[in-house]
Amino acid sequence: MLKRGLAVLVLLGLVVAAIMWVLTAPKPLPASELAAGYTPDLANGQAMFNAANCSACHATPGQEDRTKLAGGLKLKSPFGTFVTPNISPDAKAGIGGWTELQFVNAMKRGVDDQGQHLYPAFPYSAYSLMKTSDVRDVFAYLKTLPAIATPSQPHDIKFPFSIRRAVGVWKLLYFRPHEFTADARKSAAWNRGAYLAEGAAHCAECHTERNALGGPETDKLYAGAPNLEAGGRFASNITPHKDGLGDWSEEDMAAFLKSGQDKCFNEPTGMKDVLASTSQMSDTDLAALGAYIHALPAIAGNPKHKTC
Repeated sequence: MLKRGLAVLVLLGLVVAAIMWVLTAPKPLPASELAAGYTPDLANGQAMFNAANCSACHATPGQEDRTKLAGGLKLKSPFGTFVTPNISPDAKAGIGGWTELQFVNAMKRGVDDQGQHLYPAFPYSAYSLMKTSDVRDVFAYLKTLPAIATPSQPHDIKFPFSIRRAVGVWKLLYFRPHEFTADARKSAAWNRGAYLAEGAAHCAECHTERNALGGPETDKLYAGAPNLEAGGRFASNITPHKDGLGDWSEEDMAAFLKSGQDKCFNEPTGMKDVLASTSQMSDTDLAALGAYIHALPAIAGNPKHKTC
């Protein structure tokens, strides 16, 4: 009986392991995701590149040229240090050898060119909301930028987080990929702002506190992240609460994203790289972002780091 019981337990363990192996497998999009007859819109690709703030993470630290995307930025976290990769069109060091489908899968499903999970330090949870045509336009635009031959550096991640397959567990818990759907009850400006803030601009990725597994605290969306990086920056509460932007107008928000100065004429250092991108966005898109953020639910949080 004892042997039979042990055999049953082993069998159950194997079944559970097999189920988890299947459930945690990368789930890339099929080739049919790329609609036929598509023509790249480079102007839109550049606009989405700026909205997505690609240069803040992927430009070589300390350089002025935002189009040279050799990576190398070190992002310290409780799980270890993530190092941003080269996404220039260099065929060997960058993504010049990637197919369009591989790029779309990285952006929208968090799967790299080798079919492995990407760490969610890359904000694909937000990018998954983007229209595939917008992602394709970003890829087309990236191919027009300088090719940089600097090899990407490896991450320095602690065990067991260093096991890529374990990211599949994180995805089971927190990743719900879907394209943005407009709310017919809201204005066109609000919907555009929602698309940008929730998707390409991934505002919540920085401005929302995380739990011990790196999952977002959904009841604190946009209410600030006091420990955005291990021992590093904080992210302010950007909800219309008194702890955040409660006394800002939609116009104040749009003007800040354009000029880089808040309504008190401060230049926030923690937003420097983000503002370098938002300052390149159209006035229409910035107004839409202001409208959406201004309409967020007011949530208390992070009052010591109130903006202005």
